[in-house]
Amino acid sequence: MDALPPGRNDGCPELVNRRRLLWLAGGAGMAAIVSACSASASESRTRPNPSPTALATTTGPNASPIADPPPQPMAPPTLPPAAASAVLLCRDAWGARPARPGGRPHTITRMTLHHEAVVLGDNRNAPGRFRQDQRYHQDQLGWVDIAYHVGIDRNGNIYELRTTEIAGDTATDYDTTGHFLVLCEGDFDNEVVSEAQLHGAALAFAWAAQTFHIASDSLAGHRDLAQTSCPGANLYSHISSGDLKRRIDDLLAAGSVNLQSVCGPDAAATVAAIEAG
Repeated sequence: MDALPPGRNDGCPELVNRRRLLWLAGGAGMAAIVSACSASASESRTRPNPSPTALATTTGPNASPIADPPPQPMAPPTLPPAAASAVLLCRDAWGARPARPGGRPHTITRMTLHHEAVVLGDNRNAPGRFRQDQRYHQDQLGWVDIAYHVGIDRNGNIYELRTTEIAGDTATDYDTTGHFLVLCEGDFDNEVVSEAQLHGAALAFAWAAQTFHIASDSLAGHRDLAQTSCPGANLYSHISSGDLKRRIDDLLAAGSVNLQSVCGPDAAATVAAIEAG
């Protein structure tokens, strides 16, 4: 976390219907949804054996039935690469204010991971934390919007935060121009990151790597760039060990990575369900 509201302890695209959304939302959070897309295999067809009468060739008294050649096996179908897909909950779903005018337009060239630096506790708190962050960043720090581009909660749900067209903000000493900023909810000096949250972060970064044509080895933690413990020891260990980069590379190797924007009443109902627990 870059700019900390009081109480923090760290220095640091398509609409889907309700049934589709609920299907995507199952399991370990929306971000933990990876669907293998394969072409339907063509059904092999063989003809029934015709009767000898139909196959007989009358060339003489010793003529015998001549069977058709046996059917040739069909070649196995060519399968397209697997694709990873997850829901991206639009800003209106979690109750974002409009962004203020201004900000620094930029071109994304690298990826950086942050944490909230406040213990999340129950995942029901996650959407409210985004609203709290945005208010603090706009009202107290004077920034145009919440500082980060994408947020991930403990259950792996992925939230749209600041537009990627505008550079993020930080109260620490590094230039965020060109950085795709992902915020994981929680304090990972004191909490263990969940598998669903790691997978959600990997999906967001893989999508960014594909969308903005950037290398996965540009991935860094906030502490790599400034004097801070962000993103917390337990989360940063997945960067320093290479685990998060491997997850990103595996997703990219499998095929296209899609974040499907879900907005409006369906998305708002999903956030309400998250907050209701």
